[in-house]
Amino acid sequence: MSSKTDAKPPKQKSKSNKKGAAALAALVERIGALDEKIDLLTAAFAARPTAATTAAQAAAAAAAAAAAPAKKAKPGVSPLAPPAFAALPVIDGARFSAVEAGVRYANRKDVMLVELCAGSVVAGSFTRSTTRAAPVLWCEERRAADAPAGPQAILVNSGNANAFTGANGRQAVEFVASSAGQALGIPAQNVWLASTGVIGEPLPTDRIYEKLGDLVNGLSEARAEDAARAIMTTDTFAKGASATVHLDGVAVTVAGFAKGSGMIAPDMATMLGFVFTDAAISRHALQALLAGAVDRSFNAITVDGDTSTSDTILVGATGRAPMAMIEDAGDPRHAALAAAIEAVLLDLAQQVVRDGEGASKFARIEITGAATDGAARKVGLAIGNSPLVKTALAGEDPNWGRIVAAVGKSGEAADRDRLSIRFGDIQVAEHGWISPSYSEAAGAEYMKNAELTIAVDLGVGSGAAVVWTCDLTHGYISINADYRS
Repeated sequence: MSSKTDAKPPKQKSKSNKKGAAALAALVERIGALDEKIDLLTAAFAARPTAATTAAQAAAAAAAAAAAPAKKAKPGVSPLAPPAFAALPVIDGARFSAVEAGVRYANRKDVMLVELCAGSVVAGSFTRSTTRAAPVLWCEERRAADAPAGPQAILVNSGNANAFTGANGRQAVEFVASSAGQALGIPAQNVWLASTGVIGEPLPTDRIYEKLGDLVNGLSEARAEDAARAIMTTDTFAKGASATVHLDGVAVTVAGFAKGSGMIAPDMATMLGFVFTDAAISRHALQALLAGAVDRSFNAITVDGDTSTSDTILVGATGRAPMAMIEDAGDPRHAALAAAIEAVLLDLAQQVVRDGEGASKFARIEITGAATDGAARKVGLAIGNSPLVKTALAGEDPNWGRIVAAVGKSGEAADRDRLSIRFGDIQVAEHGWISPSYSEAAGAEYMKNAELTIAVDLGVGSGAAVVWTCDLTHGYISINADYRS
């Protein structure tokens, strides 16, 4: 039996063995890390873009971009626009204001207010559409009744027509008129209203209500241009005009602004217009004056043949000019004032045509030799509303046969063998046939002008009329196809 001292002690690992094991473990770890890197590099190499995959990816990206809805470019200012907004003179007794209420548009003024001093009178002309908007019906009631004495006001919003909105539309106008009246300290019956924009959507009256304080506080006789810009919808420029007339040695001022670009057709035309004068005139005399002036201005234009639900023309007279009151149409000064107001309305009406949606041509259509003036107007509108004529103008095509066809479809009398057509000073057709002197090249060259005159003599009487219109381009389709979106 061995003694304990003879037993072998357990083997002890040497320091060198420990170092070797640690080195081996480190090496294994490094090899593992290298394996991971190799795997990553291999995957990256396999996924590298080749010329084929790059082309495929580019094609896929292009297809996706084409499928995505394109961002709409804001239309530029009409090429037929005047160089600048007219410098409107101050109308004594009239103050204007405009705010951003967000009725539909963002970052632009869309509600305007006009305050007319005590003693003012207002006359109006409105669309005869059978689906006219709630604000139009409200104003027709105001026109039919004598408004209470005191200041008058006009409140207008853009972006929403408050048309075909049922009982909600009536409630909206009553609420807005009442709220505006309270803010101004006048009866609701003295507040005239107009709305323009999308049909069939409830008017967001809360947005207008919240801005009434700002509107009242912002009233100034110098803010007519702000008010003009606040009523724009698809308009590309604000429209203003003015005139001065001397009545018995007193200088009387007339100034106003309008909006309109599409949905323009005679029947009070399709637009909003607001004209002001410091003349002293009775409400009945002012209303009589307006009827004829509208007939020869806004009722003599057409852009697309569509009549709006919201057409409104209001003329306010403050009576601040130092003159005796014009009581009725028998006053010799009535005709002079009527001519000045008509000149302003005609200027505004023609600016509406110049801003026709997508327009590149402004056309004056002169009709003579008709059975009556009314017949002449009907023929002029048949030409001015003809898509074939309007697209020919857009394409600068002197296709006078389309004018002949438009005359024929009007239903008014015309003598084929006496009918004549001119493009400006160029005789195109006469005696029932093309003019021997006419040159197609001359006609085509004339059509390149931005402003055109088409003259037609029907050869049956002494009736005459002038109608203003514009061409019909792809721009009109683009604007109206995207109007609500």
